[in-house]
Formats: sequence, C-alpha cells, structure tokens
Amino acid sequence: MSLESQSILPRNGQKPNRLLVMLHGWGANFNDLTGLVDLLDLPDYQFLFPNAPFPHFQIPGGRAWYALETEEREGLTESRQLLLEWLRSLPEETGIPFDRTVLFGFSQGGAMTLDIGFELPFAGLSSFSGYLHAPPQGKKTSPPTLIVHGDRDPVVPVQAAREVKEILNKQGVTIEYCEFAMAHEIDYPALVTLKKFLKNLY
Repeated sequence: MSLESQSILPRNGQKPNRLLVMLHGWGANFNDLTGLVDLLDLPDYQFLFPNAPFPHFQIPGGRAWYALETEEREGLTESRQLLLEWLRSLPEETGIPFDRTVLFGFSQGGAMTLDIGFELPFAGLSSFSGYLHAPPQGKKTSPPTLIVHGDRDPVVPVQAAREVKEILNKQGVTIEYCEFAMAHEIDYPALVTLKKFLKNLY
C-alpha cells in the first residue's frame, strides 16, 4: 500500500522553492484542505495533500489515518510507516529539501504531524485542533512548531492542545501556541497565524 496524493503548484507558473504538506482529519480526504491554498496565498509554495490510507468506517469517501471508533488505534503503526516512507521520497520527487518543507495537520492529521514530524528535518511543523498520541520518543529533530486550537472545540477539547504545549516545551521544542474563539475548524484568523509562522521560518 502507498499513499495517493494531490499536488497544487503556484498559480503564477513559477517553480516552487518551498513545500507545505497538509494532512487531513478523520473522515475527510485529500480534498478537504485544498480550499486553503488560495486563502494562504503563498506563491513560492507547492502544496501536497496525501490521502490517509484507510477508508472511514461510516463516511463514504472519507479516509482515516487509523481507527478512532475503538481504543486500540488500529492502523496507526501501518499509517505511520506509510507516511514516513512517502515523506522521505518527497525531496527527490519535488526537488524541495526538508529544510524548506513544512508539515501541517488538522485534527487526526495534526496528531500524525506531531507523531512523526520530529523524525525528519522539517523547517517547521503545525498542528491545528490536534493532539499527541504520546510524548515523542527519541525524536531526532526539533523544528519550530505552531499549535493552534479552538477554545470551544467539542471534538478535541482545548486541554489536549495545552498538554501538547507543556510536553513539547519540556522537550525543548520551540512552540508558538495560539487559542482562538472557534470550534473544530480553521477560521481566517488562524490561517493568518499560520501564514505568519511560515514567513518567519525563512
């Protein structure tokens, strides 16, 4: 099994020199976050949207990085391996090195970002409405990390983000942490924060 993905290149026709990989949440698919491209307006970036490997158990067309309907997180180990292998192939495939690549995830995609993001030398990581599976073990890198969460999120309570902040701070990760008056969503002020984070990386 390998990950299928879709790519969006700069609208201006120029060759991109930076890469933003965006991981969707549970029950969504690789189309879910494509609408953010025009809102972010990042002409130097190529955007890549991988599809999670497993079909969602209830939603037609929906995908999952692993099962959330049970406590065993079935599929997480396989998903982690598939995602890492796919990410490792990107510098050769895109011509853009890891130090000009940012990994972003929303919800379950945010959890996957925090799970494997410290394994590779990314320029930065960002988790929106995400959570930690467990504290990163034996992490190899410590890229700057943006954590964004809604203080009225009914799906992943904001306490999950506060725990991420506390744990990663103790591990020496440079954290930018923001809470917004939003639910389980990505509103425009949160996108502005992401855009500023990306611009400050370089």
